[in-house]
Amino acid sequence: MPKLRTPRFSVPKPRLPRIPVPQLQPPEFNGRLHDARTATAIGRWLGIAFAVCFVTGLISHYLQHPPDWLADHLPARPTWGYRLTQGLHIATGLAAIVLLLVKLWAVYPRLFVRPPVRSVRHGLERLSVAVLVAAAVFQVLTGLLNIVEWYPWPFFFVPVHFAVAWIAAGSILLHIAVKAPDIRAHWSRSSAGTRELPAEDAPDRRSLLLATGAAVGAVTLTTVGQAFTPLKAFDLLAPRHPDRGPQGLPVNRTAVAAGVTERGLRAWRLEVVGPRPYTLTLDALRALPRAGARLPIACVEGWSVEADWGGVRLSDLVARAGGRPGSAAVRVTSLEVSGSYRVMEMGAEYVEDPLTLLALTLNGQPLSLDHGAPARIIAPNRPGVLQTKWVYRLEVR
Repeated sequence: MPKLRTPRFSVPKPRLPRIPVPQLQPPEFNGRLHDARTATAIGRWLGIAFAVCFVTGLISHYLQHPPDWLADHLPARPTWGYRLTQGLHIATGLAAIVLLLVKLWAVYPRLFVRPPVRSVRHGLERLSVAVLVAAAVFQVLTGLLNIVEWYPWPFFFVPVHFAVAWIAAGSILLHIAVKAPDIRAHWSRSSAGTRELPAEDAPDRRSLLLATGAAVGAVTLTTVGQAFTPLKAFDLLAPRHPDRGPQGLPVNRTAVAAGVTERGLRAWRLEVVGPRPYTLTLDALRALPRAGARLPIACVEGWSVEADWGGVRLSDLVARAGGRPGSAAVRVTSLEVSGSYRVMEMGAEYVEDPLTLLALTLNGQPLSLDHGAPARIIAPNRPGVLQTKWVYRLEVR
């Protein structure tokens, strides 16, 4: 009997659907305003803003940290000098944020050019642009965080911001030198290079520039009132308002933050060290001949406000300790527990100025603890961080 064979069936294997692999293509930018004319127009404003920031930043830095040869010659007049320069520094720095964003928008397609480096010269140019962009972004970002007093980094802001300012300034000068032909060609409407640009782009470019100007104006209007008090009603975005704070003035560093308490001041004495040292109680200090001055407090964060201060002239205290008129410098020490400005040096120009006071009153009232009670320094044309509060020791040098 023949064997029955079981038929074999072949089951077809399922086929997976073919998934197309996307091909990476370099990005294409069809925006008509990513051109040299737009970049040059914005660059003019941005260059001015950075130049003002750089010069006023140098003034602020050397007023706070003068070299030895300059310390005794820093000018105490005009009384509003630092208020003006630091107000400009912060106002132009905030405006530069808007301008930098628009400038980067206008030029960012060039970051994706292919090939990335075409020659040694082209590679050096791209490297210089990378340094410029990094330094510029670092400066405006850290400056913005400084005025709101938020420091999410491990380094001390002042020396790093100062050092990178030089890098940014050098990068800008190098960039201008490299791009001088393009800048010249697109500097004005009558420039020869503008004939290469489509005429239909002009209205869009004007709209972009007007919108940028409006944004800069809005940022300035809503922040500059912290220093230019006639516009304080529009002070909506600034971190400080000139009328808000103890005794009607803002405060950066409170007594709590400085570790100063009412209890710790019960045995307060003013110690004046010099050829003829002496010590004064608060009552004895108040009994000395009094002087008054209307001076601004102008802080590095950009806010400033004028107030009436009363107290004793610093020059009188120095003379009583045997300091030589016209040449005596003073080291001032605060009761605050710690801080970069706990000890402050004051040059002879400030010491001799009749408006420089060891202040005891503010707007006719005794100093509050947050404003430096029982005594603080107030001097003309001087950064707020050097208007030392909670003074307990003066050393005539």
